[in-house]
Amino acid sequence: MCGRFALTSTPKDVAALFDIMDVEDFPPRFNISPTQPILMIAAGPRQPSGSNLPERQALLVRWGLLPAWAKDPKDMPLLINARSETAAQKAAFRAAMRHRRTLVPASGFYEWRREGKGRAQPYWLRPKSGGLIAFAGLMETWMEPGGSEIGTGAILTTEASDDLAAIHSRMPVVIPPEHFSRWLDCVRSEPRDVADLLRSAEPGFFEAIPVSDRVNSVANLGPEIQERAEPAQDRPAESAAEQLQLF
Repeated sequence: MCGRFALTSTPKDVAALFDIMDVEDFPPRFNISPTQPILMIAAGPRQPSGSNLPERQALLVRWGLLPAWAKDPKDMPLLINARSETAAQKAAFRAAMRHRRTLVPASGFYEWRREGKGRAQPYWLRPKSGGLIAFAGLMETWMEPGGSEIGTGAILTTEASDDLAAIHSRMPVVIPPEHFSRWLDCVRSEPRDVADLLRSAEPGFFEAIPVSDRVNSVANLGPEIQERAEPAQDRPAESAAEQLQLF
C-alpha cells in the first residue's frame, strides 16, 4: 500500500512529463501524509477540434477520498488507498474508476517492514533510474453541507513485486508514460479497458533504502528523512506504521 510518499521534482519537470502547460510553483515535499493536499493530473475539459487549450490539468486534492454520497467525513474511514483488484466494484470507488481516473506525480514512497511484534523498519522506495513517476489515482468531488466543493483522492495499489514483497504485500500502481493518455481517457475507456495497467512494477524497478524512524513523524519534512540508515534491531512501531495496516 502507500501511506506516505514524496514529490521532490520541480514544477517544470512535472509539466514536462505530463505534457501540461502550467503547474503552479511548489516546494519539494519529502513526507506527504494522509489528509494533506496532493497533486493530481486529470484529463482536461473536452475541447473542440483545433483548440489550443490543454488536454490535461493539474489539480490539488485532499489525500483521502470521500465518495460523493458520503454525508459526514467522520462516518467514513480514511480512504487513502484503493485496491485495484476490486475498486471498480466497490461503492466508494466505482464512480471514480469509471469517470475520474488520475495520475499522481511522485518521486517514490515509504513502506514499513514488520520485524516481529511491535517493531517496524521504514524504507524509502524510489525508482532505480531516478526521476519522476506516476501512481494511478482516483478523484472524487465531495460537497460540504455549506455547498463548498472539496476535491479528494486516493492512490490505487496492487500486489507488491517479488523483490518488495518481503517489505510489504502491497505497492502503488505505477502507470508508464506511454499509457498516460489511455488511463486518463474516461470517455472512451471503461475500467475493463485499462485493467491491464493495474499491475505491479517489474522487479528491480524500485530500490529499497532503509531509513530512520524520523519519517514516522509528519512533523519531519526535510530531505534528511531519506538518508540511508542501518536497520535498527529493536525499533518500536510508530503510529505511521500502524496506520498503514488500515488498508
